[in-house]
Amino acid sequence: MRRASAEGWIAAAFLGAATCAVLFIAAYVVDSSPQWMGALLAAAFGLLALGLVVWSHTLLPHGTYVEERAPMPSSPAAEDAFVDTLERGGPGTPGVVRRTLLLAGLGLGAAVVVPLRSLLLPGSEPPGEALRHSPWHSGARLMTRAGDLIRPGEVVPGTELTVFPEGELRADDASTVLLRLPPEDVPLLPGETARFAVEGIVAFSKLCTHAGCPVGLYEQTTRQLFCPCHQSVFDVLRGAEPTAGPAVRPLPQLPLGVDDDGYLVALGGFRGQVGPTFWREA
Repeated sequence: MRRASAEGWIAAAFLGAATCAVLFIAAYVVDSSPQWMGALLAAAFGLLALGLVVWSHTLLPHGTYVEERAPMPSSPAAEDAFVDTLERGGPGTPGVVRRTLLLAGLGLGAAVVVPLRSLLLPGSEPPGEALRHSPWHSGARLMTRAGDLIRPGEVVPGTELTVFPEGELRADDASTVLLRLPPEDVPLLPGETARFAVEGIVAFSKLCTHAGCPVGLYEQTTRQLFCPCHQSVFDVLRGAEPTAGPAVRPLPQLPLGVDDDGYLVALGGFRGQVGPTFWREA
């Protein structure tokens, strides 16, 4: 490949990498699909790698060169010229290659840095404080993922439902396990757990207090909730206290009531911290 042609290919690869990086940022801002963002980021790094490979094979010297000669002291002028050449990149690196490489580097740097902004949005609560709250509030009606409100008589004994506050179906930190105990089990509930139940219906946070996995398995015969991630077990008849596995705190209970229309509602937020213990501030 001729030198001029190689320079063009290298510059085109670096320019393409910069373009893909800019498109990735645009896709991230408009919340495009993860597939598109992944493809653009992969193309950016791939074009950068292609440009570097072509550069190394066409513009850089190859082989080992040895020239034996007696030490020759350099004059101050020669030393200054050498330093100046290093700072400018050397005459062997065309200006267009240096400029497009710099552009590609800036684009990829921005593509890596821009998504970090979403980790802490301006004006948002500190993470430790934000995790103490959820969308549940007094009067919030319970709703299934399908958008159905719930009356007490519609909850079948021995079954469990996943519910959210009405209008907050995407709030995963508010996901709640709702279940109805048989009538003979209701007197066995601890005082506070029974006080926040309605007709044997109790509700607990679905986030395991060990690592935040969804507690989605209910074993009817033993009245226990299971976390499939690390096998923590919570005893419903003891206020969702952990009885096995690595979890050490009970699942926070959601206090329940019934509104004037006969639908189940929350009487406030969860009675305790939602999710893993390590989320709490020291």
